[in-house]
Amino acid sequence: MANTDLQQNAGGSGNAGTPYGKPSPDTLKSTLTPEQYAVTQQCGTEPPFQNAFWDNHEAGLYVDVVSGEPLFASIHKFDSGTGWPSFTQPVAPNVTEVEDRSYGMRRVEVRSKHADSHLGHVFPDGPREAGGMRYCINSASLRFIPLAELEAAGYGAYRVVFEGGSAHG
Repeated sequence: MANTDLQQNAGGSGNAGTPYGKPSPDTLKSTLTPEQYAVTQQCGTEPPFQNAFWDNHEAGLYVDVVSGEPLFASIHKFDSGTGWPSFTQPVAPNVTEVEDRSYGMRRVEVRSKHADSHLGHVFPDGPREAGGMRYCINSASLRFIPLAELEAAGYGAYRVVFEGGSAHG
């Protein structure tokens, strides 16, 4: 997968004032894996315990695989026992929540703000000491930027999150 192609195309999709956007459908089909496309563009779900980040313990930033917009930080990640990466909160105001009534259930879907990628769902059963929320996210919707590579990847402003601060005030 050519993530750099997605980053280069991210700004040209009508999201004025932001470097993040949604590439064309043709670009998405040629740069995302079939699983990434199914998850982010068709509201799919990857198998639990068989995905890239469910047990990743490295420090870093998780961004939208489609647009590159920052979504979650490893300092907010916890082991929910579900087999998907779970976070207590987003790292930036780049997620939206919408009602999902698919499969006869009533849930809250989580989508990226600028690219409108399906990320997963949020549930009120997370760690109480961290606010009680569990953002259950598909690895296929994420790209991981290790802490040591934040500056080189253009996410240097998010280093403060790992030092106890906030990148978005």
